[in-house]
Amino acid sequence: MLEVLVTMIIISFGLLGIAGIIANDLKSNNSSYARSQASLLANGIIDSMRANRATAELSTLPYYLAIGVNPSGTTVPTNDLTAWRDALANALPSGTGAVAVNNVTKKVTITVQWDDFRAVSGNNTAANANHVNAQTQKLTVETRL
Repeated sequence: MLEVLVTMIIISFGLLGIAGIIANDLKSNNSSYARSQASLLANGIIDSMRANRATAELSTLPYYLAIGVNPSGTTVPTNDLTAWRDALANALPSGTGAVAVNNVTKKVTITVQWDDFRAVSGNNTAANANHVNAQTQKLTVETRL
C-alpha cells in the first residue's frame, strides 16, 4: 500500500511538471502569434502606402501618424490609417501603431505596439484584465517607398 502511495506521489509530480511545460508553451505561442500579427499588419500599411505612392510621397506627409493620435478626415491616407489602426486594435491586445515618413529620403518607419500581458502573467485573471503586470511590446519596421 505504501508503494502505491509513493508511486502516486511521483506520478503526480511528473504530471504537474508536464502541466507547467504546457502552460509555458501556451504563453510562448501567444507571444509568437501576436508578433506575427504585428509584422503582417506593419507590412499591410506599407503595402497601402505603396499602392498610393504618389500621395504618400507628398511633402505634406499624409501618412504621418503618431501613437495616441487618431487619424481624422476622409482622404485615402486617412482611411488607410483608420483601417490599419482598427485592425491593430482587433488583432492585438491594446494594439496601436505609428507611421513616420522622412520627406527627404522617403524612408518609412512603422511602429506597432501592443500589450503582451499573457507572456508576463500566464493567464487572464482579473488583475491581468486591468493590465497590472502589463508588458508593452514594440515592433519597428523600416523601409523605403
